[in-house]
Amino acid sequence: MNNVIRAFLLTLFAGLSTGIGSAIAFYAKKTNTKFLSVSLGLSAGVMVYVSFVELLSKSMEILSNALGAKLGSFLSIISFFAGVFLIALIDKLVPSEGNPHEMQRVEKIRESGEVEGKLLRTGFLTAVAVAVHNFPEGFAAFASALQEVSIAIPVVVAIAIHNIPEGIAVSVPIFYATGDKKKAFLYSFLSGLSEPLGAAIFYLILFPFVNDLVIGVIFACIAGIMVFISIDELLPSAREYGEHHLSVYGFVTGMAVMAFSLLAFV
Repeated sequence: MNNVIRAFLLTLFAGLSTGIGSAIAFYAKKTNTKFLSVSLGLSAGVMVYVSFVELLSKSMEILSNALGAKLGSFLSIISFFAGVFLIALIDKLVPSEGNPHEMQRVEKIRESGEVEGKLLRTGFLTAVAVAVHNFPEGFAAFASALQEVSIAIPVVVAIAIHNIPEGIAVSVPIFYATGDKKKAFLYSFLSGLSEPLGAAIFYLILFPFVNDLVIGVIFACIAGIMVFISIDELLPSAREYGEHHLSVYGFVTGMAVMAFSLLAFV
């Protein structure tokens, strides 16, 4: 039960980091593009490294022990691409105008000249999109936290970092449409709650059936989800927010941080 509480709290932290984005949006006159570029690159580096070096390799090990080397490795690879397909499908179903991973700058939205109704609609669409995107992330954070705290903490931090721009994307349009900081923060806050909701659903529905086979499949699916998020969302956003090299430096730093943090737990 202590592991479950710890996993849930870590997932809650990741989800509610959208509120940090809201605070930045309210009080920053200009987006700190260099900070966001490095941060998003770092988040992508953490996710990619842990996906291939830890999650996928552990999945193959667990499934190979359960099913044999050939069948176990095959199931692990299938599960990895199933995770990629799942998050790609979710991304495809989200309207492009409400996609939370499109680049959002505070000053750009402030000066856009869009009518209040359109801004409000954009904010609401983005809140729904963030909630949909965050659901499988909550599932991933919770499942990893239940099994390996050494993996879970950097994964949760990476997810939290990439949720900051999502908070900006939700709160800024609503704030400039209504002038109400509380309402803008509330919708940003609620969109982040889908991550602990994903964790709760995983615990209530799947947890009673968890065994080595299920854990192996889940680890590979999580790896696929995080690799897709990194390549499709985090790295492109990081490059657009700042200089190309900043995103690369952040990416390499994220991999290095992940590598040495894993060694610390060996």
